[in-house]
Amino acid sequence: MADFQVTRSALCSSLFSRRRKKRCIITENYQHVLAMDFAVKEINQSPNLLPNVTMGFNIYDGGWNARWTNYAIMEFISSWDKIVPNYKCGIQDTLLAVIENPIFYLLNEVQNVFGIFKIPQVMYSTASVEIKDTNPFSVYQMDPNRNYQHRGIIQLLQHFKWKWIGFFAASDEILEWLRKKMLAEFSINGICFAVMLSFGSVHYDAHKGGYMKNIAEISEKIMNTKANVLVFYGGTFPIIPFRWWLNDKLNRAVPKSKGKVWILTAGMELKNIIYKKSWDTQDFHGAISFAVHSNDLPGFHQFLQKRNPPSTYGDGFIKEFWTQAFGCIFQNSPGGDVSGDICTGEENLENLPEHIFPMSITGQSYSIYNAVYALAHALHAMFSSRYRNKAKVKADRKEPQNQVVWQLHPFLESVSFNNSAGEKVCFNQNAELIGGFDIINWVTFPNNSFVGVKVGKIDPWAPPEEEFSINEDDIVWHSWFNQVQPHSVCNANCQPGYRMEKKEGEPPCCYDCIPCPKGFISDKEDLVDCFKCPDNQYADMDQISCIPKTITFLSYQGPMGISLAICALSFSFTVVLMIILFVKHHNTPIVKANNRKLTYTLLILLLLCFLCALLFIGQPNEITCLLRRTAFSIIFTMALSTIMAKTLTVVLAFMAIQPRSKIKKWIGKKLTNSIVLSCTMIQAGICFLWVTTSPAFPETDMHSLTKEIVLQCHESSPTIFFVVLGYMGFMAFATFSLAFLARRLPDTFNEAKCITFSMLLFCSVWMSFVPSYLSTKGTSVTAVEIFSILASSAGLLGSLFFPKCYIILWKPELNKKEFFLRRKH
Repeated sequence: MADFQVTRSALCSSLFSRRRKKRCIITENYQHVLAMDFAVKEINQSPNLLPNVTMGFNIYDGGWNARWTNYAIMEFISSWDKIVPNYKCGIQDTLLAVIENPIFYLLNEVQNVFGIFKIPQVMYSTASVEIKDTNPFSVYQMDPNRNYQHRGIIQLLQHFKWKWIGFFAASDEILEWLRKKMLAEFSINGICFAVMLSFGSVHYDAHKGGYMKNIAEISEKIMNTKANVLVFYGGTFPIIPFRWWLNDKLNRAVPKSKGKVWILTAGMELKNIIYKKSWDTQDFHGAISFAVHSNDLPGFHQFLQKRNPPSTYGDGFIKEFWTQAFGCIFQNSPGGDVSGDICTGEENLENLPEHIFPMSITGQSYSIYNAVYALAHALHAMFSSRYRNKAKVKADRKEPQNQVVWQLHPFLESVSFNNSAGEKVCFNQNAELIGGFDIINWVTFPNNSFVGVKVGKIDPWAPPEEEFSINEDDIVWHSWFNQVQPHSVCNANCQPGYRMEKKEGEPPCCYDCIPCPKGFISDKEDLVDCFKCPDNQYADMDQISCIPKTITFLSYQGPMGISLAICALSFSFTVVLMIILFVKHHNTPIVKANNRKLTYTLLILLLLCFLCALLFIGQPNEITCLLRRTAFSIIFTMALSTIMAKTLTVVLAFMAIQPRSKIKKWIGKKLTNSIVLSCTMIQAGICFLWVTTSPAFPETDMHSLTKEIVLQCHESSPTIFFVVLGYMGFMAFATFSLAFLARRLPDTFNEAKCITFSMLLFCSVWMSFVPSYLSTKGTSVTAVEIFSILASSAGLLGSLFFPKCYIILWKPELNKKEFFLRRKH
């Protein structure tokens, strides 16, 4: 701790401790003293800041002990010669504020005393202050808000995809705080803990002669954990017993753990205690730590270069530091005979390794420097306000009041300035410095020295997306990782094509990898759920990416489309040849048999049936979709009604030759025409209802086939479509029944047998069409429909007309009137 004093007459910048005792110096701490001295001298030499006022300071060492800490506090608020708190008697300097490096288990004791007297407390290295109740009226933190560090740790873990970590706290209080405040945030970001414990619980066991409790447990958990990343949360002081623990582990010949990535919070930077230079540092090779942001201060390096015992007055630490840092002893040192190297006092601090004494300013020294300037600016503002108030009081003829230390608070809360490095210094509403953190990568060497390299930062002034930044190329990893970025996961990552499935009874970071269901993909590692491709894409075989579907329809360019089109045209050409053949033999008996006009009509309708199949080939559009179903159903219905008329003609012709028959008057064109028209009109009415209520339209079917988008016609109303087919089936069955009854009627050329067979073929084709139509997908649906049209039409054509063509072409002797008369009964 350091108290700041202000005197109007003399320079009080002595550096000493009122309580002289043997100290175990952390060498970096001496830079903290020099940073304070450097700041005070700059302020005292400034003509603009605190003119006619001299700032000084005293340094107190609490020794990590509650008794000595309380004693030092009493000295702060007492006179020089008596330990009497708040006793104002005698000559004394004015206590301005206290700058302290808090110890978490002594924090409340310090705050409670200084809080009573409203003495400003400016803290640095507040790694664990947030777990204590602070007094917002008197406490100011020169370290940034720890939430930035917490977020930085999470962002660092996420950046390197470290999800399975170990957490070690400097105290049980910090560990409990983490479980209550931060555990949920780690879980939300997918980070789990392989082990969580406090190394601060290690204590001295008098019976066993050392720090034995929990050492075996901690060592075993660190070495056996699968986590390659270990987070250590603490401050300046816990790093020392922690370093001792690591060294003790090695001295006990405990099997050395494989390389780990150590993540240290601010204040836990690696430090060497002078008389423990032999402590091994290789475990920390590649460690990453967070440090309070610092920047080069103009003149500070030169200030350190000039520092040596002969040129320094009032520095009570420099000889002790010099002795331990350079491994020498001064001739006039107390303690008897002089042995070893003699200190000349002219040794150069720049010759010391960085891990012994860094020449570049550290984060804590930077905080101390800013803290001194913050107090100076606040005091300057208070003095300026007092001068203004004096003038006002004098004008009002009132007695001026002396300002006391607590009146510094409003000025300290609102202080804002740019330091000599050009960076802004100000507090937020919680009296915390608005600043960031540097991310340091520690590189160790075989001689147990180490150096920190800045590889990233957390900058609260930057945009949110740039708040965290890190340069991976500058990071040196532990040699065990062969300079490859280490992984730290509970199990191997789920590769693309798989999804995570939580293991029962295990943390969320421990999971099984399950293949994605068919049609789903995962294109990244460790996805919780697979997702389906867009409708116009499909999953590849490995289920890691989506491939665009191809647009398809039954086209004339495809093999199936070409084959069906050739079949339709071939049958159409056959029908044309038959028509020509029948016209050529127009007056022959076989052409004239069973109503010659119905024969020509049926041939034309069969020609249209074959040509109708061509409407189903090619890219669908609104016109073809309307014509496909309606033309097909009406033409086929008319063909069936024509066959029915021919069948009925055969039946009525036989009945008409019976004696005293009255049916003869029914035979003629009117009957056949009425049958054809009436049956066709019924189907036409159904089709008209279909077109007017729910017409077919072109659509893109993206779901029927996995890899294709099918362009097709949507029936809009499948019910009406099957009604149309049902009506055609009814007519075919009625015609089949009539023909079956008339198949044995005596006649020279009885078409009833052919009609029976043709209707049997027709019904068989369309009965098999229904299940095929319902079970097929894509272009196969259209192909099935075309095949049914061609097959049923070809069946009618072959059954009804091939026998006649055979007689006309190869048996002309049967196509004579005498033959017909001879066969009649």
